Amino acid sequence: MNNKIKKINFNHSFVFFLLCNVFTLIAFKFNILTVSPIICLFLILSIGISHGSLDNLKGKKLFQILGFNNFLFFYLSYILIALLIIILWIIIPYISLIIFLIVASYHFGKEDTQFLISENSNFNQLLFFLKGSLIIFAPLYFHFDETISIFKLLLIDNESFYNFLNFVEANNVLLYGIILSTLSNILFFTQKFELKNFTIFLDYFSIIIINFYFSPLVAFTIYFCFLHSIRHIISLMSELDNNDLKNGFKIFTKKALPLTILTTIFCLIGLYFLSNTYNFNSSILKIIFIGLASLTFPHILLEYLIEKNEK
Repeated sequence: MNNKIKKINFNHSFVFFLLCNVFTLIAFKFNILTVSPIICLFLILSIGISHGSLDNLKGKKLFQILGFNNFLFFYLSYILIALLIIILWIIIPYISLIIFLIVASYHFGKEDTQFLISENSNFNQLLFFLKGSLIIFAPLYFHFDETISIFKLLLIDNESFYNFLNFVEANNVLLYGIILSTLSNILFFTQKFELKNFTIFLDYFSIIIINFYFSPLVAFTIYFCFLHSIRHIISLMSELDNNDLKNGFKIFTKKALPLTILTTIFCLIGLYFLSNTYNFNSSILKIIFIGLASLTFPHILLEYLIEKNEK
């Protein structure tokens, strides 16, 4: 089954790479490199959010392993962690942002690559982080000022933080970060080499292309929804029915729909209240990035606890 997933993910990466090139050429020719934030929000609330909408089933699995019977505790813990992240972001936004970027780099690198990697060494964990850091370094390198503008809209007003970023940008640290991420891709590519490992470079060049041409928000939306989320959904489909992925997709859709809709409702309520204080596009950015941060931490913690306790 692992070879089957590798083949599916390779085909997915190849199609994604082609579409990135075609879409970029069309967008560049007709000068539509900027997409409305409301479209980005819609894609993230539908495709993006859905890839974590089976966390309740994973929570049940974890509780069965640990021997807990009161499943209500899982929902309360998950929600409280998400709320805690939002509160911390309001109190110490720049520290919360830094931690989120570090955690997200590792998360993206691991989930996008682990189907190819069998060895779970500490060195590979570092490579996961470096590989995923491309999602952070690329928009900063290609669209520094625009990325900084997004940070400012996310309640980040610490002058020392921006002085540090200006120092990083002026001294080519961002370029060095991209080079390190490139090296991590090469090292993963050469581990137990097989043709399907080209998935790594297809993903790498796709991320570079969309970040070079598109704004940080649009580039992140394309990556998060159509590469990261779909790849995770494919793995969930295989877990639900490893003999028939079409049936796995049907099961996934039915099981993911309730929490996806519920999360969307909460996000839209939050958007309504935020738009009373901030302008609409600024409110959307807060919902997308602070909202994703609040969901990412319990999601990653759950994945870690399952992986640890299964062993």
